[in-house]
Amino acid sequence: MTYCVGMMLNAGLLFMSDTRTNAGVDNISSFRKMQCWSEPGQAVITVMTAGNLATTQAVISLLDERSKAKEDRNPSILEQPSMFRVAQLVGETLREVIAEHADEGQRADSSFNATMIVGGQIGNGAPRLFLIYPEGNFIEASPDTPFFQIGETKYGRPILVRAYDPDMSFAEAVKLLMVSFDSTIKANLSVGLPLDFQTYRTDSLTPDPIRRIERDDPYYETISDGWGDALQLAFNSLPPFQMPEDG
Repeated sequence: MTYCVGMMLNAGLLFMSDTRTNAGVDNISSFRKMQCWSEPGQAVITVMTAGNLATTQAVISLLDERSKAKEDRNPSILEQPSMFRVAQLVGETLREVIAEHADEGQRADSSFNATMIVGGQIGNGAPRLFLIYPEGNFIEASPDTPFFQIGETKYGRPILVRAYDPDMSFAEAVKLLMVSFDSTIKANLSVGLPLDFQTYRTDSLTPDPIRRIERDDPYYETISDGWGDALQLAFNSLPPFQMPEDG
């Protein structure tokens, strides 16, 4: 399992993913689940993955190879005219990989399933964010749905729903995602540190580096401990339930 979040802000886009993969409690590894392609001044595209590791790695490898082999008959992710076409290309590549492994052709067999978040900006187009399903189809983020989650989503969602604000700075948004990830990590052992995150500033057409939050990161520890203390204080400040009188 994994946990990834892509978020739209007025300032740009924010991506965060964990790095844990596991095939049982005695087989836990770390793999980067975030990949970025860029052509400075022209395009910035970030993809995050969740699901079967062999499937997601095959998709990323295909997209990466085809972005470098421009003479190849397969289209490059950096040669697409819009982010919509990028989302179509990623969906088609995901469907292609699943079809190669599944027993029944194009059917998205659950054992090979994967979902992806794709975001970025191309040329004069606006920054856009998409959620790609195993079947290759996708939906786009909007003001009504300004962030997407993939993987183990339920534990970290409540804080995002309550605290998200499109006007928040990148620093505030990273703090919000850290709380969301900490809640997920506390509840599910299949999600874990280190965390990777990347910011993209609207119209910069230059990617910020992918940064890593390690297991012993002091700020993350402050957020984790502080959020736990704040929840306890908030709980204690609520009025007690009045038990009904025995009749």
